[in-house]
Amino acid sequence: MKQFSPEHLRNVVLLSHSGAGKTTLAEAILFNTGTINRLGKIEAGNTTSDYDPDEIKHHISINLSLLPFEWHETKINLLDTPGYLDFVGEVKAGIRVTEGAVMVASAASGLEVGTELTWNLSHETGQSRIIFVNKMDRENANFMKTAEEFQARFGGRCVPLQMPIGTHTSFTGIIDLISMKAYTGTPAKAGPIPAELMDQAKSLRTKMIEAVVETDDGLMEKYLGGDELSEAELKKGIQQAVPARKLIPVLTGSALQGIGITQLLDAIETYLPSPLQRKVALAEDSKVKEAQPVSSAPLAALVFKTTADPYVGKLTYFRVYCGTLESNTHLWNVNQNAEERVGQLFTIRGKTQEAVVKVDAGDIGAVAKLNATVTGDTLGTQDKPVKLAPLTFPKPVYSAAVHPKTKADLDKMGAALSRLAEEDLTLHIHRDHDTAETIISGMGDTQLAVAGEKMLRKFGVGVDLTPPKVPYRESITTGTRSEYRHKKQSGGHGQFGHVVLELVPLPRGAENVFENKVVGGAVPKNYIPAVEKGVLEGLKEGALAGFPVVGLKAIVVDGSYHPVDSSEMCFKIAGAGALKQGMQDAKPILLEPIVTMKITVPNDFTGDILSDLNTKRAHVMGMNPNGPINEIDAEAPMAEVLHYATDLKSITQGRGTYTMEISHYKEVPAHITQKIIADRLAEKEKEEVK
Repeated sequence: MKQFSPEHLRNVVLLSHSGAGKTTLAEAILFNTGTINRLGKIEAGNTTSDYDPDEIKHHISINLSLLPFEWHETKINLLDTPGYLDFVGEVKAGIRVTEGAVMVASAASGLEVGTELTWNLSHETGQSRIIFVNKMDRENANFMKTAEEFQARFGGRCVPLQMPIGTHTSFTGIIDLISMKAYTGTPAKAGPIPAELMDQAKSLRTKMIEAVVETDDGLMEKYLGGDELSEAELKKGIQQAVPARKLIPVLTGSALQGIGITQLLDAIETYLPSPLQRKVALAEDSKVKEAQPVSSAPLAALVFKTTADPYVGKLTYFRVYCGTLESNTHLWNVNQNAEERVGQLFTIRGKTQEAVVKVDAGDIGAVAKLNATVTGDTLGTQDKPVKLAPLTFPKPVYSAAVHPKTKADLDKMGAALSRLAEEDLTLHIHRDHDTAETIISGMGDTQLAVAGEKMLRKFGVGVDLTPPKVPYRESITTGTRSEYRHKKQSGGHGQFGHVVLELVPLPRGAENVFENKVVGGAVPKNYIPAVEKGVLEGLKEGALAGFPVVGLKAIVVDGSYHPVDSSEMCFKIAGAGALKQGMQDAKPILLEPIVTMKITVPNDFTGDILSDLNTKRAHVMGMNPNGPINEIDAEAPMAEVLHYATDLKSITQGRGTYTMEISHYKEVPAHITQKIIADRLAEKEKEEVK
């Protein structure tokens, strides 16, 4: 593929709800431009962008796919993204490295929640957009209804530049409202507008012209003066309005039938901005405060995706914002302050790689086997280190415990999890020391299930994913005095240790305390550390269900010893025994972690959310209405909201979001305590059988 200057580049991301037809549209575009010679199908698992075995198995896009092609004198880097929002990290990466977006909507389904959410993500970055109303060949397809839904939700700047000829089985082509010509057939041929559609076409054209002239004072003056605007003037007005986000063209067609594809490509080339039309976003701590998106500037390339392959190694995708990145050279990783040896550069299309000599400003490429570089890093030069604004990802909201299936899997599990987290920055891995579990956290159950499958397929590690254990605690509610005498005689030296403890409850959540108040040498000082060790080890398992103990002060006040038979081990055993006996008498209680939640939902779902929270023993702390959105602050037991991501998605049709973090511990109600104790005992019995 030849080199293109920034003004002849378009970086465009496809965004939509799952099932709107992004992947099929991408396939139709590649076929229409001659980039591929056959049309793949999702059902057959042979599309260019959905090549990953997990994508073929689940029939959904999971990964961000790069699909470059040439159209006229322009190179277009098309990025196909997942519609399923468990994989929002891929979506955000695609948005970050593109100037324009094509919002794909199904004419049969209208404006869906996934399209709305990705629209908002695109809007936050200042992207220019085109709406493509797909699937006009489907039953119940309704172009005008879908266009009006976009206008109602996002404003009158969503303006149809086309209208369909027929729907469902009668859908044969489109009408271009700028040229007032009908395009039918494959390949499309221009012809007159059908008489029965002329009035509607004229009405839509008038609305389009009014929307265009509102974006330009010169056009407005001419229009109000009664002059007819030429086709060239309208196109120029749209060409200026779209990059400025004053206008969002609405186009239509059918990716499956190949109708409207040529017109969409022309619109991408003509209306969406080039890299030169967007300011380079720099990190706040960048030493260089301004950068130009031209090939002659100092190099600045952002790493936006990393894939790990056990055979090929690590493949790093990057977008060059400034300067030129050349093969077989040395670069400086600005984030890691490390030199990188760059080998052969590639242009990636799906799973195929084409070697290139260099990648210029505005373009996208890939390189294999970088050592220190991870997603979000900037590659540049050490003498002029431009640092680009990093990628931002949402915090994980759904967690599962990872259990290896075999001893061999255990040995390889850590490395495999690290590789997964390196590929997908929305996946977080940590070890929960309270429950001794390895926890994987992400955006939803589907993402974690796919991660588990990927571990087996790519790294040969079999794992089971289960709900994480809740880190319960135990404490005491009243003070008590207890003693334990450890005495054994079995020939030769015996064993003897005698400890008297006072147990005192501390404020909820306080750290445990050990004190020595022995007087008169009842327990020699050299044995006190052994008593303390026994007590501290005993606090790891409480008397109720074996959970760690908190909020307790243990005071050793008395005891006795034998000059021959006593030892540190004897007093350690005595200390642990006195603690265990005392806890049983100190009215022990079970404590559960309470989380604070900030739930953001559309107003229409507030009532349903509050009702659901009531079933989860939650306490609503307050509500903050903000236009059509309501923010709900609540506290809830962690055990009740382990799968809240799934519940919230179901209740709000995917429109709700939330954050959650542990706040404090609170006593578990008595009836629930009994169930937890019973479950814990059953779990221990099961482990003993194993």
